[in-house]
Amino acid sequence: MSADFSNGYEAIAGEFIAVRSTSGRVIVQKWVAALPRGASVVDIGAGYGEPLTSVLVEAGLTVCAIDASPKMVAAFKQHFPGVEVACEPAEHSQFFNRTFDAALAIGLIFLLPEASQRELIRRAADALNPGGRLLFSAPHQSCMWNDILTDQPSLSLGADEYRQILTSAALNSIDEYVDEGGTYYYEAQKVEV
Repeated sequence: MSADFSNGYEAIAGEFIAVRSTSGRVIVQKWVAALPRGASVVDIGAGYGEPLTSVLVEAGLTVCAIDASPKMVAAFKQHFPGVEVACEPAEHSQFFNRTFDAALAIGLIFLLPEASQRELIRRAADALNPGGRLLFSAPHQSCMWNDILTDQPSLSLGADEYRQILTSAALNSIDEYVDEGGTYYYEAQKVEV
C-alpha cells in the first residue's frame, strides 16, 4: 500500500467536492487585485479548483496548480483544462521548476506536520520572484485538532510562529485577514534584494 500524500483527501474527494463552500473568495479577490495584470501564480493544494483557483483564472492570471489527490486533480482538469496542474504532494513539489509572482496555499499548511509546514513556507518563498506575494491560511491560535472530513490530525503553529517563519524565509508580513467562515489568512511579500 502506498502512502497517501493527500492527508486523507483522496479517500473523501467526492464528499469534499460536494460540501466545499465559497468561503475565502472575497479574500482571494482582494489579494488578486494587488497583483500585476497577467501575474504568474502557483496554487498549492488547489484541490479541484473551486472556489479559489477560479478567482485566479477569472482575473486573467497565469496559473499553475498542485494537489496530491489524483481524484482532485482529475476534477481540476475537468474544470480548468487550460491550467497546468501537477499531481504531487506540495512538500515534495519542484513548483514546475520555475518562479512565480505569487503563491496561494489555502487549507493546506495546517494539514502538515510542523517541520513540513516550515519547509513548505520556505520553499514557497524560494519559488517567488523578488516582490512576489504569498497568501496562506492557518488558524490564528496555536492548536491541534482532527480534520472534520478526514479525521487526520491538523496543527496550527499560531500567528506569532507563522510570522517568525515568514521572516526567516525572507518574507515580510503584509497583513492578516479573517473571511466570512472564520478562516484566518496570512499575506506576505518576498524581500526585494
